[in-house]
Amino acid sequence: MASEKNPDTIDSSAADSSVHDATVEELGIPTPTTKLQRWANKLDSIAGVEARGIERIPDEMRDREMAVGDYIRMFTIWFSMNCTANQMTLGVLGPVAYGLGLTDAILICMFGTIFGSICTGYISTFGPMSGLRTLSVAKYTMGWWPSKLCVLLNLVIELGYGLIDCLVGGLILSAVNGGGMSVIVGIVIVALITWVVATFGMNWFHRFELFVWAPTVLVLFVMIGVAGPHFDTETKSSGSGAVLHGNRLSYFFLVASGPLGWSSASADYVCYYPKSANRWIVMAMTASGITCGKLLIEFLGIGLGSGLLLNPTWAAAFSNHGVGALIVESFAPLPGFGNFCCVVLALCIAANNIPGTYAAALNFQQLGAPFAKIPRPVWSTFACIVFTIIAIAGRTRLFAIFINFLSIIGYWTMIWITMTAEDEFIFRRGRFDWDMWNRRDVLPHGFAALFAFIVGWVGAVLCMYQTYFTGPIAALVGNGADLGLPVALAWTALVYPPARWLEVKFVGR
Repeated sequence: MASEKNPDTIDSSAADSSVHDATVEELGIPTPTTKLQRWANKLDSIAGVEARGIERIPDEMRDREMAVGDYIRMFTIWFSMNCTANQMTLGVLGPVAYGLGLTDAILICMFGTIFGSICTGYISTFGPMSGLRTLSVAKYTMGWWPSKLCVLLNLVIELGYGLIDCLVGGLILSAVNGGGMSVIVGIVIVALITWVVATFGMNWFHRFELFVWAPTVLVLFVMIGVAGPHFDTETKSSGSGAVLHGNRLSYFFLVASGPLGWSSASADYVCYYPKSANRWIVMAMTASGITCGKLLIEFLGIGLGSGLLLNPTWAAAFSNHGVGALIVESFAPLPGFGNFCCVVLALCIAANNIPGTYAAALNFQQLGAPFAKIPRPVWSTFACIVFTIIAIAGRTRLFAIFINFLSIIGYWTMIWITMTAEDEFIFRRGRFDWDMWNRRDVLPHGFAALFAFIVGWVGAVLCMYQTYFTGPIAALVGNGADLGLPVALAWTALVYPPARWLEVKFVGR
């Protein structure tokens, strides 16, 4: 029986002291064709900085048996990535932006999160199956050139989450300091933690995520005790009839967009696992880890959102300085220790930001051959600089950024997931040649996928309900309801199969 290994030790850091005499190719590290890549490979051998980029991880590098502990670690990593203070913003939106009562918001949040997490769990299973990064797998459905569109959209997701994570962390640190520390300094602190771990790569990323959840959970239980009595459990959802149903639908799909945002990178974090991994268990560990992590923190956000409508001090803190000040105010009965708890929450937000930054670095390489020649550590550094600058510039508009940003994520990822499932189960029926992942001459052209993608987006636009635009169909439900995600799913599901059949028949691939 094969000996058990941790997934966080089977990456490019295999180049340790026991294999100094091995060649670069034997270690599975990219051939050093450029000075930058040779520099990255040297950092890998010396300090464990992951040199591998978007290249497929060969089966022989992953040739081992999966153990129960591997699946537990998989759950823990997903839980850790999602149990972070920035997720509290999504919970607060239920009562504050949609006028939902505590019970209503909690039920909608739970089912919306489960729906989005299952979709992401499905996509994550391609990691162990293929040894590929997520959007390299997308080439099999979207085709060579249309898949670049997914890469660009995912870069928007990862950089967007980066700025939100840094901004929430900066707001908390500033509020703890009574405004003595500027939000900008707080943003930079969170960004630096993110940069260090994301730049070192999968080895450090796995180890960091395996432990960072513990202090966060302990602090959250303290918050339950100190802030829980101030949650409003009596007030019902505002509005009635179509208006209330519209608000419920909008919040459901907004919440679902949160876990859906992980789908376009979910295979990235498990592609070092062996192909012998049970697909159903991988999907279950991913979905349950995301769901448990997000719900623990989002339910507290819903509680805070309900309480601030009745608590003047909470309302004032939120109105003046946003979610960060609201979190700090909830710990007010514990002055010194409460501030310590807030600092822990702020710093642990990096657990959510690190995987996104890691994925963004890979996305830059997936834009094309010239970008792929620049090593992943360089791109992770660049990504950190970009979202830090944007977070500083947009530090006064968190809520508007968050609502609009999340919904857009849900639209495009749902379209892509729908096509991926139909392509696998209707056309390929589970048959993939993963060795051709980078061959433009044999991969689909993507005409059908691009057409279905456009049709899905048209449906999303007609049914979206955002601060900047209300679609004509969305306007028919109460004061407006965001139906963009389900309509995009339905239209894509109807259009893609016949379009793909025609593509196969007349184009041949």
